[in-house]
Amino acid sequence: MTDVLVSTQHGAEIEQPEIADYVRGDLAPRVLGDWCHGGIQFIVNPTGSFILGGPSADCGVTGRKIIADTYGGAARHGGGAFSGKDPSKVDRSAAYFCRYVARQIVKQGLAEVAEIQVAYAIGIAKPISLKVETFGTGDTQEAREFAYRFDFRPSAIIERLGLLAPIYRRTTNYGHFGRSGLSWED
Repeated sequence: MTDVLVSTQHGAEIEQPEIADYVRGDLAPRVLGDWCHGGIQFIVNPTGSFILGGPSADCGVTGRKIIADTYGGAARHGGGAFSGKDPSKVDRSAAYFCRYVARQIVKQGLAEVAEIQVAYAIGIAKPISLKVETFGTGDTQEAREFAYRFDFRPSAIIERLGLLAPIYRRTTNYGHFGRSGLSWED
């Protein structure tokens, strides 16, 4: 384990350094046990203050469940939804880009099957984790190196896939993947 991300809501009277010290010195050793070591990079509330939270600070359309809009039970899924969100939300744009990069891995002949997993921390543009799995159908290390050549920052994804264009009506029926004419599928 090399990185631990903790985003936690707190009272207005508590300062960021106090929260970070608590996570590193008290919480992490208790929760991680033997996995806790000096080489871990702790990312604690990367946007800084997290005083407002819950439905009053983060609400809106939840959209359809991702499992209905993507691969069914054939691939791992995170939380969130695509439908109803603008492309600045990585729930949507990063999922499209992972699909795009996985398709490029297959097109390049690096694997017959590829799955990309990406994780972001709010307030940090570059992903904090990028994983490539080829399920024994290709060279996972070569596929991983290929995937790392792509820019996974949300602004770069939006530009590369043209996600500010009015393209989303085509995703309202029959899911977001597996249909031609969408930039992440071509």
